[in-house]
Amino acid sequence: MEESQGDFLPSDVPESTSSYNCERNTSSAHSNHRSGFPGVKKRGHSSRSWIKIDQDGNVKILELDKAKIMRQCSLPSRDLRLLDPLFIYPSTILGREKAIVVSLEQIRCIITAEEVILMNSLDINVVQYKSELCKRLQAKKDQSDDLPFEFRALELALELTCMSLDVKVKELEMEIYPVLDELASSINTLNLERVRRLKGHLLTLTQRVQKVRDELEHLMDDDGDMAEMYLTEKKLRSEGNTPHEINPLTNFSGGTRQVSKSAPVSPIASTSGAPRLQRAFSSIVTASKQGSLTSSHGGDNIEQLEMLLEAYFVVIDHTLSKLLSLKEYIDDTEDLINIKLGNVQNHLIQFELLLTAATFVATLFAAVAGVFGMNFAASIFDYPSAFSWVLIITGAGCGLLYFSFLLYFKYKKIFPL
Repeated sequence: MEESQGDFLPSDVPESTSSYNCERNTSSAHSNHRSGFPGVKKRGHSSRSWIKIDQDGNVKILELDKAKIMRQCSLPSRDLRLLDPLFIYPSTILGREKAIVVSLEQIRCIITAEEVILMNSLDINVVQYKSELCKRLQAKKDQSDDLPFEFRALELALELTCMSLDVKVKELEMEIYPVLDELASSINTLNLERVRRLKGHLLTLTQRVQKVRDELEHLMDDDGDMAEMYLTEKKLRSEGNTPHEINPLTNFSGGTRQVSKSAPVSPIASTSGAPRLQRAFSSIVTASKQGSLTSSHGGDNIEQLEMLLEAYFVVIDHTLSKLLSLKEYIDDTEDLINIKLGNVQNHLIQFELLLTAATFVATLFAAVAGVFGMNFAASIFDYPSAFSWVLIITGAGCGLLYFSFLLYFKYKKIFPL
């Protein structure tokens, strides 16, 4: 590109001017490089503390930046974001070419065929994972184990995650069952607020457990993802299929048996071409047989990994079933509370009906009293006992009317009497 741009420069430009411009551009580039963008540089090349655990259980504390981890483990940048403690991502297990990216709750690590790179943290789950993994690796150093290194590290991460979630579910059960029983017997604002807070915790925990279960189910349903996670087999395959074994007809690099194309071919050398081709064909057949054996061995390991994932899938599914049963218990308690509140509301409505009927009867009595309280001339006022008879007849009529209302309510089964 520089040569093509140089061809288009005007020929009458002095050489001193062009050299001055080059020096100026160089100096400005150096100044920009010195000043730079410190924020971008800090985000792109900042080092963090990591814990490295090898196959023998040895622990090292390393300061690694993001770019170095990406080169060493052949991981894209988006996978490393899953390990960043500043971001909250759901539980994920990703199988890559040279590593397994594990993000299960607080356990966030990169598992390779030879080591585990763990985010250095003071979290109890991270400390427990580091100590337990070292203990298991050192205990099984002299023992034969069918599981490869990456599966043992993954198994421990799943085990600690399932145990941690199960412990949280048990703590929530111990806390929520007494509150629900108390709320069922005594409905008040304090108990309702406690149940609302615990229900929020329950929904959050259910989502976390559901994500782990869905991730395990997704891995078990995809054979390609499980085959991608067997790092030891891929490493042995890459080390076994060297270029010398793949192409035996290739000349030695030392040049001891290099044949020139212009050199004459002797009849003796030409007759040995058939055995050479036969040996090459036999080597190709042997390589294909080894490849088929390796693929069948990979299928066994896929089945082995599937059994491993299925075991912890059963555990996390049992934990999820406990959360769902707890949610059903909360829903049943809410239904019971709604029934009780509905019953109280029905009693209030019944009492309101009785008061309305009594008010209607009292209004009639007051209307009769208001009529006789008017200032008009009537012969009934000439009898002293007439007022008493009016009160008696009016009261009896109002009582009979109220009793008729009660009979009507009973006939319509508005409320039992």
